[in-house]
Amino acid sequence: MQVELKILDPRLPGWGFPSRGSHLAAGLDLHACLDAPLVLQPQAPATLISAGIAFRIGDPEWCALVLPRSGLGHERGLVLGNTVGVIDADYEGPCLISAWNRNPAQGGGSIEIRPGDRIAQLVFTRIARPDFKIVPSFSGEAGRLEAGFGSTGVEAACPDPLAG
Repeated sequence: MQVELKILDPRLPGWGFPSRGSHLAAGLDLHACLDAPLVLQPQAPATLISAGIAFRIGDPEWCALVLPRSGLGHERGLVLGNTVGVIDADYEGPCLISAWNRNPAQGGGSIEIRPGDRIAQLVFTRIARPDFKIVPSFSGEAGRLEAGFGSTGVEAACPDPLAG
């Protein structure tokens, strides 16, 4: 797959873009293309930050996902305001990152984002486009029927999953 990429912020190559955390990393690091440091207060509305790039996937069997960087979310509370950003194959506009400080409003720490910080990651993935068959009822039974959220519990079904 080949993706056409435009670098919109000339500072990106100096920050090491494009790069990944390791040679086997799934995600491409996205940098905060800011003119000055930005402080996100706990529980304040999410802020859109430019990633300094635009790209065109073009292939309808692919899309890109903007995802949080795991360490920033777990250790500092920096997550995406929209949880996951889906970028369709036909989108050609600037890539934006919805940055949100999930720390508690009372006693939670603010988060400073500096120009060039790696604050999210971009992952490309295949998508399926199923043909839908409208039916009055489903054929066969899957076992769960209509039970939904929480219906399977949280405990392991078998103490030793290899025991069968």
